[in-house]
Formats: sequence, C-alpha cells, structure tokens
Amino acid sequence: MRPTSYLNARPEQWAATFLRTLKSWWLMLHLTAVALVMGFSPSTYHRANRSTTYRYIYTGTWQILPWFTLLCTLLSLVLIRIVIVTALSYGLSRYALEMVVRVLVLELIPLSAALFVALRAGLAFNAGAMQFAASGKEQNLQWRDIDRLRRDLVPQVIANAFSVLSLAVVSGVIVLLLAYVNVYGMSPWGLVDYTRTVGRVFDPAVTLGFALKTILFGLAVAVIPMAAILEASQQQVDISSTVQPGAIRLLFVLVLIEIGALAVKYF
Repeated sequence: MRPTSYLNARPEQWAATFLRTLKSWWLMLHLTAVALVMGFSPSTYHRANRSTTYRYIYTGTWQILPWFTLLCTLLSLVLIRIVIVTALSYGLSRYALEMVVRVLVLELIPLSAALFVALRAGLAFNAGAMQFAASGKEQNLQWRDIDRLRRDLVPQVIANAFSVLSLAVVSGVIVLLLAYVNVYGMSPWGLVDYTRTVGRVFDPAVTLGFALKTILFGLAVAVIPMAAILEASQQQVDISSTVQPGAIRLLFVLVLIEIGALAVKYF
C-alpha cells in the first residue's frame, strides 16, 4: 500500500490527498518539537544517552570530517581561482575576497555540509530509524512514546546538528585561509585589509544567522527521514527501497531554509 500522490490521484481524491499531506507535515513538525523539548531537558542526558550521543557524534562527524574537508578544499580552490580571475578581468579585484566569503563560506559550505551528512546518515538507508520503526510496530507503540524517543531519536538529532555545524565551521575556516593565500599570497601585509573585509561580512547579525541556519540544517537532516520512516511504518507502507523515505522532503526543506535565509539577509 502506497499513499496516492497528487499526480496519480483522481480529482475526487485531491481533498483526501491534500489532508493526508497536511497530516504528514504536521507529524513531522510535532516530532521536531518533541525532539527539541527533550533535547533541552536535563533528564534526557543520563549515562546511557550520553554514551549513545557520543557514538553518533563520532560516527557522524569524526569519521567523515577528513573526507569532507578534503573534498571541500579541492572544490573551494577551484571556485576561489575562478572568482579571483573573473574579478581581475573585470577590474573588480577588491570585491573578490568579499564575494568568496559571502558565497562559499556563508551559503555553499553549510548547504554542502547538510547534504553530505544526509548522505552519510542515510539517503541509502537509515538503519537506526528502520530498527526504531520496526520495534515500535512489534511492541504496538506509537512514535510519541517519550522514553523511546528520548533514547533513540534525541541522540541522533544532537549528533546530526553537531555534525553539520562542525563540518561547516571547519571547512569555512579552511576556505578563509585559502582565500587569503590566493588573494595576498604568503605575505603578512594583507592581514589588516583581510580582517577588515571578513569582519565587515561577519557582523553579529550575519554570524547569528549563519549559526541558526546551520543548526536548522542539522535538525532537518536528523528529523525528516526519521519522521517519514515512522509514518510509513504506521501506515504499513512498503519502505524496502534504495531511497530513504523523506529524501525529497528533506531536499525541499533544506532549499526552503536556504531561500529563507537569503531573503532575510538581502531583502
């Protein structure tokens, strides 16, 4: 049994499909709220949960940090050179560094980190969420069961948010160093102008928005696939697929967060 989409539904089924879609989004938002409340609750962080959280952080951050950093460094070098050469050809070299910081560090790197963590956490399959859904169905429990959510969901939410934030910050620092070397070389005399430009970009409002956007990316990566799998298990939908349930919705939410951040920043 699979839910009917708008494209496949007959006109008389559109209302039911629309209501089912609203219910699906409401369940996702409710699960996000529950995860946030439990994440800020001191009772969540007993010894077993701390150990589980550390394990998720290790597998979700430390194991992929070198590979993501290497890939991000190589791609950033290419993009930085393209931006600098293009700016020089148009006589806009003084804007090259600011453009690199705004485009790469503030926009592309956080989004790339979120997509990388999502790929690592399970666009091929989230075994942890599958196990959680299967055990819930066997024990005739709902996804709202607080103890099981605290034990299985909150550590993943914390670990994924931490992973996205860590990858974005580490890669952003490396890109800033690469930008300095490409613009000023190894000379220390460009440090004053460099810090002035970077400081003008990273004002308090932009820095706060960068951190908030990155945390929202991590929250989306952690919650949306889990909510989709739990919903599918409740509706007895076949989820034995090579694509994780919720993948399209996750991409849509990530793009929506990015568009919202750009709108707030530049309009």
